[in-house]
Amino acid sequence: MNPYGATVARPRRRRRAWWTRWPIAIWLAVMWTLLWGEPTLANLLAGFALAFLVLWLLPMPRVGFEGRVWIPGMVTLLAAFVRDVLVAAAHLAWYAISPKRTPHGAIIRVQLRSHSDVLLTITAQFTSLVPGSVVVEAHRLTGLVYVHVFDAEISGGIEEARATVLEQERRIMYALASDAELAAAGYPPRGLLRIRKELGPQHVTEEERAVLEEMREGEEP
Repeated sequence: MNPYGATVARPRRRRRAWWTRWPIAIWLAVMWTLLWGEPTLANLLAGFALAFLVLWLLPMPRVGFEGRVWIPGMVTLLAAFVRDVLVAAAHLAWYAISPKRTPHGAIIRVQLRSHSDVLLTITAQFTSLVPGSVVVEAHRLTGLVYVHVFDAEISGGIEEARATVLEQERRIMYALASDAELAAAGYPPRGLLRIRKELGPQHVTEEERAVLEEMREGEEP
């Protein structure tokens, strides 16, 4: 083993780590400038100085992410998210102009299927961005999230609201999760199996049929 290998690799890793923090530093500098309300060069430079000071004194831990981006899943996720936002905004607007209607809010507990911190965070963010729902608490070790809904009745009831959060997580997983994470969550693999499932049982192979049967048995009480 080359005794100089470790001393050379360590500065390279540090240099690479600093380069990956540039987006965070730019975001912090922009936020600092916006807080001052004056987009001057002095405020921007001060923001960069404070950003690198914060990143050096309080480095963020690395977050493991082993997923992959699936373009059809991303398109489905974003299209469904825009639809949910528009529908929820229309419902809230209707409540605003209907003073006689009283919303029946509720806090529901949802057990997510994913065990990834990244996917849990993304699911919580997407859920909170939809008007009328906000994640008030999340437990990364158990995968439990508590969601406050503006009106449980307009959401179709408690179970329907819980199913909406799980459907949001399912779309996120198909867009960003790895194949192993999908299998661990009990979802069928991407692509061909889902297409064949929609076409009918005659298009499903024996191996794929076994996966579907395991999913049905897991969903039964």
